[in-house]
Amino acid sequence: MPTALRCLPGNQQLLGESPSFRAEIEKVHRVAQFDASVLISGETGTGKELCAHAIHSLSPRARKPFVPVNCGAIPVELVENELFGHRAGAFTDASASQSGLVHEADGGTLFLDEIVCLPLLAQIKLLRLLQEKEYRPLGSAKTLQADVRVIAASNIEPEKAVVEGTLTRNLYYRLNVVPIRLPPLRERREDIPLLARHFLSRYSAKFNKQATGFSPEAMELLALYDWPGNVRELEHVVQRAVVLASRAVIQRSDIVLPGMETSMGQEPFKMAKAKTITKFEKDYITKLLQIYHGNITRAAQAAQKNRRAFWELIRKHGIDVQRFRPFRDSRVESRLFPPG
Repeated sequence: MPTALRCLPGNQQLLGESPSFRAEIEKVHRVAQFDASVLISGETGTGKELCAHAIHSLSPRARKPFVPVNCGAIPVELVENELFGHRAGAFTDASASQSGLVHEADGGTLFLDEIVCLPLLAQIKLLRLLQEKEYRPLGSAKTLQADVRVIAASNIEPEKAVVEGTLTRNLYYRLNVVPIRLPPLRERREDIPLLARHFLSRYSAKFNKQATGFSPEAMELLALYDWPGNVRELEHVVQRAVVLASRAVIQRSDIVLPGMETSMGQEPFKMAKAKTITKFEKDYITKLLQIYHGNITRAAQAAQKNRRAFWELIRKHGIDVQRFRPFRDSRVESRLFPPG
């Protein structure tokens, strides 16, 4: 399987070689040919829209529109109008009819980012579109047909959103036919050098600068950082380094990261050691929870620690166990894993 999807506009790519990333990208290739609904989850900056665009570009709908919608950016009172449009006289100032984004995406793909921000009434109407391929503009007595593939995304774990009531259970099951979870960059650190060199090549060409690589110290700094903004943050950091660097090889001093202005060599030994131990503990526990699908008992046994001590480590590092487990009834979750 290729390490990159190059079916995206311009020179954008979904790039990576880590097993967790490749497994999800393989789903993109497989699901693209079928009109099944897809629900993409992942933290901000992991590439959810790029993933959705890749599915569209590899699908039979590729020649039709790809319409991205950020549900969180539309005022609540305007969501239904934006999606489904309206007829003249539907509300004050509606002097003429207007088609919505569903009509714009007809024949193609409608990408609904931050789906959990969609008001519940709009979620019910979206469910009808998914089930019946039909919708009704505001103020219209006539039902319209739309041949639209819907791909949704969320930076909140969808199962958690269902439990919290921000995503209806029916819509969740209808969207989650093929789930794709894009791992955060800290869970695929082996991809950081590959991505960094890719962005270096892109921006050295864009800005006509002779940036040829990274010094070992600069690459080490990139590899050790946790990247809360994920691939998008890495891209911006490399872009800034290319702009500011005075030499062909990017140096450690050219890399500017939040909270890491002090170089590792200037840190007290105890502080550097504590950071290393903390990072190891969190990465180790996260990996075990991934392997055992959030089963704390089995993960603790693999770590050769008692369950209570292992649970305390989970709490210490603020790890959300729910994102590793298959969806369960919230009442069962509350009994097994009480809050606090």
